[in-house]
Amino acid sequence: MTLFKLTVQTKAPKQLGAFLMKNGFSKKAVTDAKNNGGLILVNHKRRYTNFVLHPQDEVIFVPGKEKVNPWLQPSYQPIDIVQETNDYLAINKPAGVLSIPSRYDDNALVNRVLGYFDRQKIQGSKPHVITRLDRDTSGIVLMGKNAIAHARFSKLSKDDFVKKYHALVHGNFKADEMCGIIRQPIGSTKETVKRFIDPNGKKAVTAYQVLKQAPGISLVELRLYTGRTHQIRLHMQSLGHPLFGDPLYGIKDEFNRQALNCFYVSFPDPFRANKRVQIRVPDPPDMQQLWQKKQKA
Repeated sequence: MTLFKLTVQTKAPKQLGAFLMKNGFSKKAVTDAKNNGGLILVNHKRRYTNFVLHPQDEVIFVPGKEKVNPWLQPSYQPIDIVQETNDYLAINKPAGVLSIPSRYDDNALVNRVLGYFDRQKIQGSKPHVITRLDRDTSGIVLMGKNAIAHARFSKLSKDDFVKKYHALVHGNFKADEMCGIIRQPIGSTKETVKRFIDPNGKKAVTAYQVLKQAPGISLVELRLYTGRTHQIRLHMQSLGHPLFGDPLYGIKDEFNRQALNCFYVSFPDPFRANKRVQIRVPDPPDMQQLWQKKQKA
């Protein structure tokens, strides 16, 4: 059973409900705890959310059972979990898999996490997507195991998260172009999924550094400072170096998906004070093979 213990540190009296909300428990999580089999205790006694807390009171919160959408089916396809806690999973998502299920695809990462919970007999958990990747982008995705994890991660600012990617792009960079920051606003229309550079678009900032080069190909490390749709793909195109496998923003080539992998994620652990989590995964075999092939050409 998952439970959370908190000690009231504030000197001023505060109602229990406000205290819980300030500590990362959403209104829905509090409602579930009250109505769906959870517990909210103050000094080991059940209390309502209007109960007034005082310094050094101990609050114990046991989440209630979350309802899973009835149409959401578990998938028992493989899932590569690189880190797991009581509250979240870090998963190495392969290319070709959606993060979130669609009407026509019940083999998304969320479905696979449901299947994992079933196999492991993990009771009372429900997948909550914290970070996501496009279907054809591989790499690290964070998934909350309960609503409390989702709420606490949601309170982290964008600056708290560091996400880094490796991309294989067409062409080689000049000596004075080996690193930089791309500040190109991104716009969109309802007529197409394709994005475009637009002076009136939304702010988009990407930092890049070229790690290696071989004839006709470069390995680039990128860090997102904003999270616009297709941001890396469009920003690399704007430099004249579209990703391999990305005909939407470049040219058709021998690679069958955009050569983009989220290899590194770092964030402050929302459940442990002063603890920063760093997660890293290797680039997948298809990207490694493309690089080796181009090196030998």
